Amino acid sequence: MDYMLLLYAPETDEAGERERWGEMPLWLEVTESLRAAGVLIANGPLSPPRSATTLRVRGGAVELTDGPFAETREHLAGYYLLRCADLDEALRHAARLPMARYGAIEVRPIAEVP
Repeated sequence: MDYMLLLYAPETDEAGERERWGEMPLWLEVTESLRAAGVLIANGPLSPPRSATTLRVRGGAVELTDGPFAETREHLAGYYLLRCADLDEALRHAARLPMARYGAIEVRPIAEVP
């Protein structure tokens, strides 16, 4: 089954961002181990929320808003898409990601569309 790991990071200042970038070797190590285990389908970071454009269609008209859908203390920072035997395996992999120590990781199965 495929699982989406949605990585949520708390907002931080410039010093906090530098500290997180200092963790890059940990991220690369975990990512490479997921690839070697054959469970990694895709992964990637997202640009900051200020770069987002939110789209809605209301009454047949397209409405665009600069920024994310909602203001929050945490933002969606990236994702991993894994193919695992079950939820327990996906959770074990999610717990290894550095984000789990200071943010949140939402693990959600990909729905099968008939």
